[in-house]
Amino acid sequence: MVAQNVAFWVLAVVMVAAAIGVVRSRNVVHAALYLVVVLAGVAAQFILLAAEFVAWVQVLIYIGAVVILFLFGIMLTRAPMGSDTPLDNDQRLPAALAALALGVLLVAAVVDAFRGVEIDIAGRSGPTPTSEIARSIFRTFVVPFELVSVLLLAALIGAIVLARRD
Repeated sequence: MVAQNVAFWVLAVVMVAAAIGVVRSRNVVHAALYLVVVLAGVAAQFILLAAEFVAWVQVLIYIGAVVILFLFGIMLTRAPMGSDTPLDNDQRLPAALAALALGVLLVAAVVDAFRGVEIDIAGRSGPTPTSEIARSIFRTFVVPFELVSVLLLAALIGAIVLARRD
């Protein structure tokens, strides 16, 4: 159990550093690559939870498709790779205070919602079978699943239209 805790904290620190890199990077391609690190960390966290199917879905869908779609859209629109003008302003202190307030509010909400709840990990029957997950995706959640695919297709078509020369 100690090795899992160490692995969790190492992955968490790497993910937080990469997430900061996503929002601090001036180059959009570098930001997308930092996002790959964050999403790979999420997949590794799922592996630590013994949810290998969800980890592979994370890798195939998010890293393999969504990030590639982001990069494809960036390259098609010929977006500037870096900014020459500084994008900073004097709102750092209010932004930090707002982020701190939101963090405190979220922690208070989670603590209030789960106070006294005990999770029985030892009594679980085992991992959820893949067939049950597939049944849930393609029966219960088929409409949101298809809406996401249509949204990604619309984003790709929009990038092609923006990049097309008249």
